[in-house]
Amino acid sequence: MFKSGQANLPLHPGKAPRWLFKRMVELSGRIAELIIDEYGHAEFLRRISNPLFFQSLGCVIGFDWHSSGLTTTTCAALKQYLLDNDLGLHVAGGKGKLALNTLQDIDGFGLPARVSDNLSYASRLIAKIDNSAVQDGYSLYHHSIFFDSHGNYAVVQQGLCNKNGYARRYHWLSFDIKDFVNEPHEGVCGTIERDVLDLTNSHNHKARKLSVDMINDNPERIYKYFEGQLRITGYVDATFKRDHYIRGIDLNKKDKEILNRAYELQPRNYEELVLIKGMGPKKLRALALAADLVYGAELTWKDPVKYSFAHGGKDGIPYPVDRKLYDDTVSFMDDVLHSSDLFERNELRRKMKFVREMMFNGVSD
Repeated sequence: MFKSGQANLPLHPGKAPRWLFKRMVELSGRIAELIIDEYGHAEFLRRISNPLFFQSLGCVIGFDWHSSGLTTTTCAALKQYLLDNDLGLHVAGGKGKLALNTLQDIDGFGLPARVSDNLSYASRLIAKIDNSAVQDGYSLYHHSIFFDSHGNYAVVQQGLCNKNGYARRYHWLSFDIKDFVNEPHEGVCGTIERDVLDLTNSHNHKARKLSVDMINDNPERIYKYFEGQLRITGYVDATFKRDHYIRGIDLNKKDKEILNRAYELQPRNYEELVLIKGMGPKKLRALALAADLVYGAELTWKDPVKYSFAHGGKDGIPYPVDRKLYDDTVSFMDDVLHSSDLFERNELRRKMKFVREMMFNGVSD
């Protein structure tokens, strides 16, 4: 049984030293290879999409349990190992500029066009949803998609909030996505925030539908409501009781141009609306608030956060990394991985079960 709770991910400067990152690549890669060899690609993707397993993996390979860098470094280490070793799995994207090259990365693996197109679509949409439809104040700066040759995938991406100095991690898994815009996450890790407009929350389905209907009808009606009624403070206070419902909804000329373009495109559903270029948090928020005001599509303001040290940590927390112990662990796993002896394989299962239990028990509620 997995524990759930809150994971704080403060933004930390710097990066893992070269001597440690090299070992992180080897150890994370051996763990990935063992899981794939024993259980298959699908199980590895499921585990990577599990916030607790991912956090535990980052701790095992030597990163600080409470650092935002655990996400970016763990993904980078796995990406490097999977590039150097043909395990039938690939990683595209990464931190900063690498995230912007995700689609080029996907195209570079020579997958069938249908698989590549589907992965690219999912990558674009998932990044747009967590940046715009989940309005929690965190801007994405890291996006990694893990996938196999059949197009099954897991996405781990992270946003930052300069205001509070924390990061937030989002997990997705293709096997469990029934609807990209309705409760799609495997988990969201971070500090719980107030007044988050999560438009993927199932309770906001009416606002999503009406947002599409209003755009396809006539956006001029939307402008009228925001230019008139919402400027009357007394009316707003009496209607909403909470002033945060209208913050930042001052539609300028560029905003209206984007909404007019959406009207011309006539999106068929909320997915298509979200993917329209320029359709960011402000426009989606305006549509949702208009749906609330005009049609009574009451919004739910609930943060989607669900989850809030075997070899030590990069910064010496909880204790410095023991290099010899680290190297011995990698060597042991490598020996057993390439062993054909049945007894040794069964012994590995027993030890891995023990390690897995220790990993999860080490994650605080």
